[in-house]
Amino acid sequence: MRIHYFRMIWVFLLCAYLNGQSSVYQIRTVAFYNLENLFDTIDDPRTFDEDYTPTGKNKWTTKRYKEKIENLAGVISEIGSSLRKSPPDILGICEVENFQTLSDLIAYPKLARFDYGIIHKDGPDARGIDVALIFRKASFVPVSFQTHRLVILNQERFREPTRDQLVVHGFMNGIPLYFIVNHWPSRRGGELRSRPYRIAAAELNLKIIDSIRRISPDPLIISMGDFNDNPVDYSMQKVLSIKKETRSIQSSELFNPMVGLFRKGKGSLAYRDSWSLFDQIYTSGNLVNGKRSLQLWKVNIFDPPYLKQTQGSYKGYPLRTITAGRYTAGYSDHLPVYGYLIKKFEPLLRND
Repeated sequence: MRIHYFRMIWVFLLCAYLNGQSSVYQIRTVAFYNLENLFDTIDDPRTFDEDYTPTGKNKWTTKRYKEKIENLAGVISEIGSSLRKSPPDILGICEVENFQTLSDLIAYPKLARFDYGIIHKDGPDARGIDVALIFRKASFVPVSFQTHRLVILNQERFREPTRDQLVVHGFMNGIPLYFIVNHWPSRRGGELRSRPYRIAAAELNLKIIDSIRRISPDPLIISMGDFNDNPVDYSMQKVLSIKKETRSIQSSELFNPMVGLFRKGKGSLAYRDSWSLFDQIYTSGNLVNGKRSLQLWKVNIFDPPYLKQTQGSYKGYPLRTITAGRYTAGYSDHLPVYGYLIKKFEPLLRND
């Protein structure tokens, strides 16, 4: 079912009969996408971005940059379109260089008419890649945002610069929400050796959530990102203590709806013929236990055939922009993930 979305009008989803009566739900799409090195062509002397310049290793010309923008805008415009003829209302992003690249992305014709806003702040990553959030202004009204610095030390006890965690507070049709956008430290050097860095990132997530709960009673929280860990890994299962089932879940607990997808063998990126689900969305328990009017309905991986390699040794892998040093004019080495937020429609409240 495809339904158009217009400013100031919710999209309605007619659900199954309950107790002999049908229920109508308002619906929003929330998504996350690792854009894999969305760099402009300009050398920033403060970062190691030389590979993404016209004379750099990747020969990153204006033509290639524009092709990357066009490709990504096309993908974003279709995320969640199996249900709605509309792109995400909220999209968390990582691996973007700066505000201007985001501006170029949302200005592309496939996205421009949806009037996206941008929340971004330059972070300390050595290559200059950041996290960000774009939102449809008709769907979400941001009130405040803050970045939180993740301080980690490498094996030599030197500070390892990495991505900030972005927290955005705002209202979705009068309902307060908090979004946390993540890009946790990579597995460079091996999973075991790099695990303490992601444990530190998970601990920072917990601190952020605790601080939100101190200032807001029973807040609705959605944390999304490229966690560089799977839903069943230590950072998720032990540090964050994320639950894998909604049964008897408390509002103060955390729930990860991606566990089921991972156990079915689905993933958002491939490496050595194995799929991982590093890109995830997890929520506070009150978004799935039925105790609040807004609820998470379901999640999925956006994986149409055109996003994957069709031949060669990487057949079936996500189609990258640059593969093994060769320009392949693709999209990203990650697939987007998304979920739907629903709210039961109260006809007496409708005034549009």
